[in-house]
Amino acid sequence: GRPTVRAATLVGRDEPIALSARPRPYVSRGGQKLEPALDRFGVQVPGRLALDAGASTGGFTDCLLSRGAARVVAVDVGYGQLDWRLRQDPRVAVMERTNVRSLRPEDLPFVPQLVTADLSFISLRLVLPALAAVASVEADFVLLVKPQFEAGREQVGKGGVVSDPDAWSRVLRSTGSACLELGLVPADLMVSQLLGPAGNAEFFLWARRARSFGQGNPAAGVADLQERIPKVIGEALELRAGGG
Repeated sequence: GRPTVRAATLVGRDEPIALSARPRPYVSRGGQKLEPALDRFGVQVPGRLALDAGASTGGFTDCLLSRGAARVVAVDVGYGQLDWRLRQDPRVAVMERTNVRSLRPEDLPFVPQLVTADLSFISLRLVLPALAAVASVEADFVLLVKPQFEAGREQVGKGGVVSDPDAWSRVLRSTGSACLELGLVPADLMVSQLLGPAGNAEFFLWARRARSFGQGNPAAGVADLQERIPKVIGEALELRAGGG
């Protein structure tokens, strides 16, 4: 036999396949990234209509369905990446070859009540206007912030790694500011418990519409977030030191 770590590896119809480790709970490690964020933020998933921006193989989509999402629209600019099981699931609406930045409300089969995003090679700041425009007035936004695609080119080191904690902080603040400009208030922040490619630290930002705070003061949530950033940066440093 020959070992492989690529899901796309072609094998013969009659070739035996053996797994060297316990299968992951989701179709990709993206689901294992999202799960702790949903737990930490206390975001309700059961019965909700969700949009997975940058679905790729479908790790986030799989996680949302396992938590009781009524339906998920899986959007990705690529083609043929979504796991076959999810592609056949009647709860999943597949939108391939679709640039999230160009999404319009009429493009979607429903109005999302929960938006998740795991995007590569584009800044969240560029797609947030479209995500905010298509989501419901009570929507939650759980966004994976990847400094390697948000920081300036001069801050991205060898292998596409951003290792400067000050750069992480600037990215988190600028992403939070971009949310605020669209009426989305940052509610909480955490470091992803799994490192990204090449050991990049990544972060989850939870944002909600300002009106979702009811009688509360959205500005207080913003202040709390600014105070939390240094602690989250420290947690990211510890995670990278331990190898994630």
